[in-house]
Amino acid sequence: MNRSDNVDTRTRDIERSIIKQYRKTIWRPFVSALNEYDMIRPGDHIAVCISGGKDSFVLAKCMQEILRHGKMKFDLEFLVMDPGYHPDNRRLIEDNAGLMGIPVRIFDSDIFDVVVDVKESPCYLCARMRRGWLYARARELGCNKIALGHHFDDVIETILMSMLYGAQINTMMPKLHSTNFPGMELIRPLYLVRESAILDWKEFNRLRFLQCACRFTEQIAREKALEEPVHSSKRQEIKELIRNLENVSPGVAMNIFRSVENVNLDACIGYVKGGQRRHFLETYSD
Repeated sequence: MNRSDNVDTRTRDIERSIIKQYRKTIWRPFVSALNEYDMIRPGDHIAVCISGGKDSFVLAKCMQEILRHGKMKFDLEFLVMDPGYHPDNRRLIEDNAGLMGIPVRIFDSDIFDVVVDVKESPCYLCARMRRGWLYARARELGCNKIALGHHFDDVIETILMSMLYGAQINTMMPKLHSTNFPGMELIRPLYLVRESAILDWKEFNRLRFLQCACRFTEQIAREKALEEPVHSSKRQEIKELIRNLENVSPGVAMNIFRSVENVNLDACIGYVKGGQRRHFLETYSD
């Protein structure tokens, strides 16, 4: 068997594992999210955004499979934005795309150079800039939606972060309209998929992906190597908090998720709707 045959066999095995071995933990939650939140419509042209990590690559394979085996007709583009990766990191993305049978379009930007010296919230700025570039590129290709690889754990972490650090109750929505790119929409098809399932899938298929290739993460790695103080992100703190809570109460993650589905406005001191702030005293006498 030559190298090409080996790659083809591995590609099929990777695809098959999503439908078979991980049908309950990845495929079904993926399909459920598409249906429950009405993410895809006939005729959609969707840009699947690939960062190089495990989440975006499993999203790409799921989207390929639903297009092949589903009844709905739509189009896919697979976008990779290189914000200034080290050549080895870019090569890893290209190799994984080839191995997994994903026809990626790669385009360059200078985002890492722009945010490298930013002191306040560099990750937030980087994420916003990345999204803007992806929207712009997707629109150039005639897409009406972009798909990102955020999963269930990202959602519940966002809920707790907004409460503990933002003094508000917000969540990462399953889909939303772009405010800066009219007619464009963002969808998150892995919305109901647990990160642990994606990690298991990665190990099962002996795959290696980028963790995070930004300059900030590289600095942390250097500090670890030198045994200097390491700066953890707020999201990592929340991730560890949820993990500890789940060790005591396994249902806590789903309860966090359900909390933003069951908001009781009759028991809220205040809330914001349509940009207008409301207070319970406004209707208390009624």
